[in-house]
Amino acid sequence: MIQHNLLITLRGFKRHKTSFFINLIGLSTGLAASLLIFLWVNDERSVDTFHEKNDQLYWVFANFQLPNSITTWNYTSGLMGKSMKQDFPEVEEAVTIGNTGFFKPKGIVSNGESNFELDGLFASKNFFDILTYPLLIGNQENILEDNESIVLSESMAMAMFGNLESALGATVEWENQFFNKTFIISGIFQSPPKNATNQFDAVINYDLLVQTDQWAAEWNGGYAQNFLVLRKGTDIEEFNAKIENYMDDKINNDRFTLFVQPYAKNYLYGEYDNGVQVGGRIENVRLFTIIAIFILLIACINFMNLSTAQASKKMKEVGVKKAIGANKGSLIFQFLVESILLASLAVIVAIILVNVLLPQFNEITSKELEINIIDFILPLIGITLITGFLAGSYPAFYLSGFKPVAVLKGKISNLRGEEWIRKGLVITQFVLSIVFIIGVITINRQIEFTQSKDLGYNRENIVTFARKGQINENAQVMLAELQKIPGIESIANMAGDFLWGEDSGSGYSWDPSSKDDDNHLFKSPKIGYNIIETLGIEVIEGRSFSKEFMDDKTKVIINESAVKLMGIKEPIGTILDYGSGGTREIIGVVKDFQYGSMHQQIEPLLFRFREEGRNFVVKIQTGTEAATLQQIEDIYTQFHPKYDFNPTYLQDDYKALYSTESKVAILANYMAIIAILVSCLGLFGLAAFTAERRSKEIGIRKILGASHLVIMKILTGSFTKTVLISVLFALPLGYILANNWLNNFAYTIQLEWWIFALAGLTALLIAWITVSFQTFKAALVNPVECLRNE
Repeated sequence: MIQHNLLITLRGFKRHKTSFFINLIGLSTGLAASLLIFLWVNDERSVDTFHEKNDQLYWVFANFQLPNSITTWNYTSGLMGKSMKQDFPEVEEAVTIGNTGFFKPKGIVSNGESNFELDGLFASKNFFDILTYPLLIGNQENILEDNESIVLSESMAMAMFGNLESALGATVEWENQFFNKTFIISGIFQSPPKNATNQFDAVINYDLLVQTDQWAAEWNGGYAQNFLVLRKGTDIEEFNAKIENYMDDKINNDRFTLFVQPYAKNYLYGEYDNGVQVGGRIENVRLFTIIAIFILLIACINFMNLSTAQASKKMKEVGVKKAIGANKGSLIFQFLVESILLASLAVIVAIILVNVLLPQFNEITSKELEINIIDFILPLIGITLITGFLAGSYPAFYLSGFKPVAVLKGKISNLRGEEWIRKGLVITQFVLSIVFIIGVITINRQIEFTQSKDLGYNRENIVTFARKGQINENAQVMLAELQKIPGIESIANMAGDFLWGEDSGSGYSWDPSSKDDDNHLFKSPKIGYNIIETLGIEVIEGRSFSKEFMDDKTKVIINESAVKLMGIKEPIGTILDYGSGGTREIIGVVKDFQYGSMHQQIEPLLFRFREEGRNFVVKIQTGTEAATLQQIEDIYTQFHPKYDFNPTYLQDDYKALYSTESKVAILANYMAIIAILVSCLGLFGLAAFTAERRSKEIGIRKILGASHLVIMKILTGSFTKTVLISVLFALPLGYILANNWLNNFAYTIQLEWWIFALAGLTALLIAWITVSFQTFKAALVNPVECLRNE
């Protein structure tokens, strides 16, 4: 019986080649696209989950109360972990590492004449006991016992020594921004996996950071990130309530509120607004999960629709089989086998497509994904059976129930509700496709908006680079050498990356009569002379930092938003109280500019003065870029002979701020094309089916004088109405989804009416083009042939 049904099914595929290939291509393409997205989603969800104590591992965060808002930090005091272990029984273990945003040692490790650039971590002695970076060589009990020990990653040890055994006990010299020191290699650990956010090549004792900067061991210093292993069964809400005011007694300041969140959640849920977790990468994970489901749904609808349409042509076959003795059960089995077999073939083709497309997909997403069919075997089997069963259920359970006499006499040729089911499925398909089109237009326009908006500073022909390692020479010495290069129009230095957008400072006040006027927090990049001029930031009052006035750290420059916050009419010369008895004088006001990405609103900003900044900003004369960069590199090499020169253009750095959104846009473009393609394949197949089914009507109309245009209009009309209904449902849904995505930005495009009109017209045009081929072909058929076949 099974062999007989398989033979009949394969003959049916051969006889109806067009519908077979449309079904196969549509479903396999949709499945392949969904599989690729789910691979990416699974990888994103797996980040930082590899630690053995993942279920118990928590990260200590701090909310800092400002007069009108709350800011959230993932860094706290270097004393926090050890102290919390002593004070709270819920804490089994605690590990401390240097704040990876500010205090991560990066520099050159020398082994004889060989130099290697290395990223490291400051960490407490129990680092390898708590976090799962398995030791390959070394004694775990005392591996970070002293400040002369260093633990290297497997990849770094192999690069430096060729084998792990030779590395153990060897000495290396490490020069970075914190120290220039000789270490003994006390162990080798397995390199961090690909799904670890923290990638590093070496670990050294946290006490070295304390030796470099005494504030690393103070309660009011944010030098560390602290991770706790909480006892199983700990109520996190109760624990957060217990530690909430833990800092009050430590620094005599009630503005800090502590809380913990699962360590692995920070990658996906790392955004906070006013002290409340509001999202992060999880938004993109959710977005693409929805996209994958939509594409899979479109493909399955397409498959079921065409299968249902084709099945209605088998009524006479059902009648004949029942007339010669076939029972309902055997007919149900035959139709389900046919449908499930086609779905199975589509899954096989989809897997082949995934393997072919995965390298390109990895390039787009900057991932190193691999497909393991074992991980997806159950979902694939489920999709195959569910899709096959739903597509085959109509002929299996509906057609098989008719009486053979009625079927053979043609008394049920117009099956009740069949057309409405198909139209409903087509409407659903095109609703999703139109939503895709709206999304693609919105995402691409927002990305274009971020790149073209006037930010309040100049990005053209601006090059940035950073000095690395120990710096013995004054920054002004190197600046003086660089200023001699004729291709440099302007040059300056600062402490930190101008585009980072997070450098801040607190402790400012200006109105002693107000109780709330203390410890104000400002965005506060630290800049040297000439940065404002080099970047073309407009000074609207006062002046910028100047050597002529011998400006120092007691002078500050603020932006317009800061003036509004302070409520002062004449800011120039205003003295701000700062810290314990210190003061700062406002010498200038600059026009508001976008500090950081457009995910952030323009906030009150205060420029601090730092003459010795490591980061250089250079405006290069147009047309001299190559020669000028070579001369800059020559001078850089004189000052930093061990380090490579790695300049970047500010314009490119700015684009990199939106790398996630750009990847979203590229993927959305591809997925929209796939969704539309699959929908069009379904429409194409249905148009062919409709033209074939109405062949007698077409023949009669042509005999009565109907023109080709009239025939095409009749056949196209029903599809046009269906797509128009889809547009009505899709527009409000598209608006809601597009608006939700734009809420991730502080400054956005307007969702204008033409975006939705364009999406609807595009869908309608695509539908007309798809249907017109079949309708034109049907209109050209000789009416004699139509009636003869009937």
